[in-house]
Amino acid sequence: MSAPAALITGGTSGIGKATAELLRSRGYRVMVTGVSNLADAGLPDDIAIVRADARSLPDIDRAMEQARRQFGSLDLLFLNAGISRPGPIESTDEAAFDALFDVNVKGSFFTLQKALPLLSEGASVVFTVGAGEGIGAAMTAAKGALVPLMRSLALELAPRRIRVNAVSPGLINTPAYSKMGVSQEMIDSWARDVPLGRVGAPADVAEAVAFLASDAAGYITGDNLVVSGGIGVHARP
Repeated sequence: MSAPAALITGGTSGIGKATAELLRSRGYRVMVTGVSNLADAGLPDDIAIVRADARSLPDIDRAMEQARRQFGSLDLLFLNAGISRPGPIESTDEAAFDALFDVNVKGSFFTLQKALPLLSEGASVVFTVGAGEGIGAAMTAAKGALVPLMRSLALELAPRRIRVNAVSPGLINTPAYSKMGVSQEMIDSWARDVPLGRVGAPADVAEAVAFLASDAAGYITGDNLVVSGGIGVHARP
C-alpha cells in the first residue's frame, strides 16, 4: 500500500511550508504550489514544488496533472494559498478587492473543483480561513466567504466520504507579517493579548491540519478549527 499523498497550495512558506514538512515526517508524499521564491523555499528535495498562481485556472490544471502523474490520487488537499490586503473601506480599491477574492475564494473553489477526480474516497480537504475581523471590510468578506463554502462542500462531498473542514489561525508568526512591514518587536508585543501568552507558530497550525487529515478526525466534517491560543474565548456566566 502506497503512502498517503497531500497537495498543499501556498506551501512554500509559513503555515503551508510547516504543514508540508510535518506531513512528510509522518510518511506523506507531498507536493506544494507557490508563485515566488520557489528555489529558496528550503523544503526537502523529496517535496515536489510546482509554480502555480491560485488565480490562474491553467496553472491549477497543470498542478493537478503533475499530481496525477506523480501520485495517482490525493488523500489530502490543503487549500492554504491566500493573500492579505488589510485596510479600511475608504482605502480599498477595485484591484485590491478583486485580488482578495480571486486568490482566497476563486482560487480555493476551482482548485478543489479540479482536484475532485484525484481525491480518493475518504480523503480530507482543509481550508485555511483565518481571522478577517478588524483588518478591513474587504479582507473580512473574502475570509468570511470561505466558511459557508466549506460547510456547503462538506455536505456535497459527504456521499464520497470526503471530509471538508477549515482551520482558522489566530496570531501566527509567518513571513506574511514582514511583507506587510510589521516588525518582530510588534509581533512579540501581541503576545500580551493572547490568553496562552505567546504568538503562535506555523507548526501549531500544521498540527491542526494533520489532525483533520487523520483517521482521528474521521467523524469530523464541516467544522472550523480555531487555532488562536484562546483569542476570542469569552468567559461564560
